Parts: sequence; structure tokens; C-alpha cells
Amino acid sequence: MGKRAVLLFAGQGAQTVGMGRDLAEKYDAVRDLIARADDQLGYALSEKMFDGPAAELTRTSICQPALYVHGLACLEILKSHVPDLEIAGCAGLSLGEFTAHAAAGTFSFETGLDLVAKRGTFMEEATSAVDGAMAALIGGEEADIRALAAKCDVDVANFNCPGQIVVSGKTAGIDQVIAEAQDHGIRIAQKLEVAGAYHSRLMMPAQEKLAGVLAGIALETPRVPVVCNVEAREVSEAAEIRSTLEAQVSGSVRWSECVQHYLGNGETLFIELGPGRVLAGFMRRIDRNAKALSFSDVESFEKGLAELG
Repeated sequence: MGKRAVLLFAGQGAQTVGMGRDLAEKYDAVRDLIARADDQLGYALSEKMFDGPAAELTRTSICQPALYVHGLACLEILKSHVPDLEIAGCAGLSLGEFTAHAAAGTFSFETGLDLVAKRGTFMEEATSAVDGAMAALIGGEEADIRALAAKCDVDVANFNCPGQIVVSGKTAGIDQVIAEAQDHGIRIAQKLEVAGAYHSRLMMPAQEKLAGVLAGIALETPRVPVVCNVEAREVSEAAEIRSTLEAQVSGSVRWSECVQHYLGNGETLFIELGPGRVLAGFMRRIDRNAKALSFSDVESFEKGLAELG
């Protein structure tokens, strides 16, 4: 009897120096996929993934294509080892939503790579134009956090899981949020190590540029359901896919609701494809009864494939 799972794809921040190296050494399919990416991009993305340095890999214009390629490389291995795997749906955190669409057949590997490379460049340009920051808020009620964000003139960027919300905006506003957090019932407020204010109004210049690129892309109906970040619902029509991929650049990532959508459909097995275990960690806070496996390197594949049976 085949396995059925929802695929989850990592977002920016999950990247780590060395990502994909051991997979490329062991699997021809991974080595070929990364080589195709190097050729298309016109620079050695593989070197930045494998060798860094971390400061270079962390650049928005680099880490977004790196995560996209790594996620789809992991999917190639998963499919080859579990050919009867039934994909119940896909979702991805921020950048990972593009990887999810590529996995679902909305667009080709090459088209998606071009999109994420341009998205990363546009967002890097936007972060360089303004002094922005993000902060993770642990504890506190959503209404209180929204009120504090409005008071400090920043935006709510991510609803990651129960008890964790991220805010984004100008650095002065984020500093004010952190200073006043405990007065609003927030237990921990910590500034994130990111280059700028992602998923905030400060990303509108990048969003407008990406919209122009998306307008010229032919999109297919996804072969499996894909849930979008900004509305936490399935999208299948080309127009709504374009609008939701565009809107998520400055809009809120409703990750917890994206996962709840699949849980509400009765799905119980989720497979995270990408570096680290961030999404699996969120899953434990969203629903401890659901099973989340993480695949990112040779060791995690050996362990995860054994669990899949």
C-alpha cells in the first residue's frame, strides 16, 4: 500500500553552507539538476551552496535560488526511493511557495529558477533602499500583536505557528515593538538576523517588478493542490496563482493556516524538503498528532526513508 503525504518546502533563512553537497556526491540526479542551475544562472550556484561563505549564501539573490534548487533536488531523491508516494498537496514558506508550484507542475524547473532568481534580486534591491528589520514575537495574543504593530507602524509578516508571529518594517518601528512587547503580553521579542523587512510594505518595489515578470509567464494547472501563503487556500487558476505569488512579497505568510488546511482535509503525514527542520518544528506547535519528516541530506534521507518504510 502506497504512502500519502503533503510536501512542504523551506523558505529563506533555512539555507546553510554545505547544503546539497553530500546529495550531489551520492546521487547523479542531484548533481545533474544543480549543474543545470549553474548553466542557466550563468554562475556557480553550486559553489555558493557547497562552500559559502555564509555571508554570500545568505544574500537574498543567492539563497532564494539555492533553496529552490535544493528543495527540488530532495524531491527527485524522494520520488526515486518512494515511487508509489502519493502527493496529497504542496505548500512552501514564502520562497518555498515557488518550489511548491514547480513540484506541482505549475511551471518548469527552468521557469521557476528564473522567477526565484529575479525575485531574490528584486527583494535584495528593495532591502538596500531602506533600513528595515524583522522580529519574532513569542507568546501574546494575535489581537494584541496586531495592535502593537499598528502603533509602531510595522506589518505582521508571518503567522508561523501558535505562539509565534513575526513582524516586519522599518528598523525604528521594530525596535519600538521589541521595547514595548512585554507591556502587550508578549513573552519574548527577538530581532531576526535578516537583511531587511520581508513581507512588509517596504517590499512593494520588489512586488511590482515581480508582477511584471509573472505577467509574461505561462502557468499550467497544478497537478496536485497547492495552498498559497497569503490566503491559506488552494489556488489552481493561472490568474489567481499570479496574484497570490505577487501579493506574498509584501503580504503576510499565513503558514499555520496553510498547514491547517491540509489537516482539515484529513492529511496526517507531511514531508519537509529543504535544509534544517524549521517546518517540522512549526508542525509540532500546530498539531502534535501529525507526523512530519524532514529530508535535507544523506543522513536525514536514510532516517526518513526508514520511517516511511
